[in-house]
Amino acid sequence: MTTAATSPVPAVPPAYLDYAATTPVDPRVAALMCECLMSQDLCGNPSSTGHAFGRRARALVEAARRQVAALLNARPESIVWTSGATESNNLALLGAARFNAARGRHIVSARTEHKAVLDPLKRLEREGFSVTYLTPDRDGIVQPGQVFEALRPDTVLVSLMHVNNETGVIQDIGAVGAACRERGILFHVDAAQSAGKVLIDVEALGVGLMSLTAHKVYGPKGVGALYLRRSPPLGLTPLIEGGGQEGGLRSGTLATHQIAGMGLAFELAAREGVADSARVTGLRERLWQGISAIGGVRLNGHPERRIAGVLNVAFGDIEGESLQFSLRDLAVSAGAACSSESEEPSYVLRALGLSDSEARSSLRFSLGRFSTAAEVDFAIDCVQREVPRLRCLAPSSPGRP
Repeated sequence: MTTAATSPVPAVPPAYLDYAATTPVDPRVAALMCECLMSQDLCGNPSSTGHAFGRRARALVEAARRQVAALLNARPESIVWTSGATESNNLALLGAARFNAARGRHIVSARTEHKAVLDPLKRLEREGFSVTYLTPDRDGIVQPGQVFEALRPDTVLVSLMHVNNETGVIQDIGAVGAACRERGILFHVDAAQSAGKVLIDVEALGVGLMSLTAHKVYGPKGVGALYLRRSPPLGLTPLIEGGGQEGGLRSGTLATHQIAGMGLAFELAAREGVADSARVTGLRERLWQGISAIGGVRLNGHPERRIAGVLNVAFGDIEGESLQFSLRDLAVSAGAACSSESEEPSYVLRALGLSDSEARSSLRFSLGRFSTAAEVDFAIDCVQREVPRLRCLAPSSPGRP
């Protein structure tokens, strides 16, 4: 039985506004994981079901499988454990494309996908597959019609993320899924940013493969899952060979404590996600009102079709790196966490039509379950103080002395 959550994040300052990169682990999840690690009764290998220790560990794994499946309206046997959404994306894309290569070698995706999708697609191109990369509109929306027009007789796979990790924009995967199902084309969705924040019904959405991770849903890093449609069944070529765990699709000893943590995190999301979303939406709007009052700022991405916690803002007449440095008491991002060390402007924002300078002057603020009004107000104060100061220092600024 779980108790109410208490914040694992310290009071301001500094303020943590980088939930899209990773969420803090919910203390209830951490407590369960510690129990798994410290209890002698749960030390067994989940595959060693010939004795009670292994059976008890296996019971936790299967309970978590049911918890994750329930959030998606999926059958438990459709959940395959992985190390995270990156591995799930690789298994889905490489596994499905290679398995179905005899049927066709054309894939449809978008330029704004996560690198964990784009890089496997590049590998498939080197293996002789052809990929059509769709460009979204200025608001970050990939219109279903764009997908329909890109389909060919040899198209075997469409991959489209549910929620963009930089802008928070929500794609219409239901319309795409229906078209793919009608044509017998496999549809993969990267749902790392949407699980627990947007209602997901894989049956209604026509999804064949869906990538999930725990650490975006207040669970631990290092564990994720791939939803794999079982009816009608589809095939994958595994990436990891070994002991044949997870139906031969993902060999390796299962990490009971991480899987149990992911299961509880998904159960809590199913139970508390609506309330979380409503509260976080209010905080996000409070933050946006405070930031937009400065003037010369623009919201990146669709103003309404986005999840509650993400606010991506372009600051005019300012250099983004200097702004992020000046806001060192705020944990925010200039782009995706996986690309944070790159000096290149965000490829996602450039695909939306922003110039290099506009993309460089953009920051992503992201809020979540443990965010507070005090943190938001602190962030507003920091931004309202630093943006005018930096604009005065900018060489092109008319306010520079």
